[in-house]
Amino acid sequence: MLRIYAGQNGRLKTIPDFDDPEAANALWIDLLNASADEVKRLEAHLGIAIPTRDEMAEIELSDRLYNEDGAEFMTMTAVTEIESDDPIKAPITFILKGQTLVTVRYVDSKPFAHYIAKGQRGSAGQCMTGEAIMLGLVEALIDRVADALERTGDEADAISREVFRNKAKSATKKTRDLQSLIEQIGRKGDLLTKLRESLISMTRLAAYHTAVEINRTAGSSPRKATKDVRERVKLIQRDAASLGEHAIFLSGKINFLLDATLGLINLEQNQIIKIFSVAAVVFLPPTLVASIYGMNFDIMPELKWALGYPWALGLMVLSAIVPYAYFKRRGWL
Repeated sequence: MLRIYAGQNGRLKTIPDFDDPEAANALWIDLLNASADEVKRLEAHLGIAIPTRDEMAEIELSDRLYNEDGAEFMTMTAVTEIESDDPIKAPITFILKGQTLVTVRYVDSKPFAHYIAKGQRGSAGQCMTGEAIMLGLVEALIDRVADALERTGDEADAISREVFRNKAKSATKKTRDLQSLIEQIGRKGDLLTKLRESLISMTRLAAYHTAVEINRTAGSSPRKATKDVRERVKLIQRDAASLGEHAIFLSGKINFLLDATLGLINLEQNQIIKIFSVAAVVFLPPTLVASIYGMNFDIMPELKWALGYPWALGLMVLSAIVPYAYFKRRGWL
């Protein structure tokens, strides 16, 4: 899908096709799962080579941040479907050539849809340049990450309450609940890892764009618009850095909860093993007494004794009570 937008009184106006006369002044061209024909038309229109999906997935900085054919190519990592159990990590490429922005992406993203809706209403700021649109999109992506981190923090607090205030009376049910919590903790840890990677890529994108702006204005007095752009880029860098620190804090909390949950499961299992061990030791002396009186020797005085049977039973009970009382006194039960 190829969508073209132009600026009109600070709003985004949709242009149907490159054949439209206003396409020459397009501010934003959005490629979402574009076909090969659409990519070729755009390349011919702007005189640039659009990176392929495999090239966008490269992790080297030289493949993600570079200048070519008079255009600035910047690829970052975004996280989509954050609310689901399987969030998707996908690259998004921003291409700035002159006043035109090109975005290349292969997954739909809510921040893009929200920004487009706001831009068409005129509430997304002044959509006068492709650079301003790019910064607005990055800010929308950062806001999305911030919301995800806030929600993850609340969910981590809920998991913490479940871990340390689990009142299940059944050991089996409690262990099952803890195992379920481990799955939740694992999903939160995976999400935080993806969000941190996304924030790092945003920071690199902002730093690279700042360096390009400085080189572009070197030797000349920067324009007011350039100062505004620099301030927005610095704000993006500060927001990404602060959110990255918060993500690190949440990752530490998630790791603590994982260790605590595993420790509680081990304690439950050790308690069960201890009960079996104590039971085995308690019933060992009565078994020994029963074995002795079950032997078939001719000379066993107690066999002819009228109180032999009650004596054997009492001895077995006493031999079970003594180790139980000893364990109780030592606090092992």
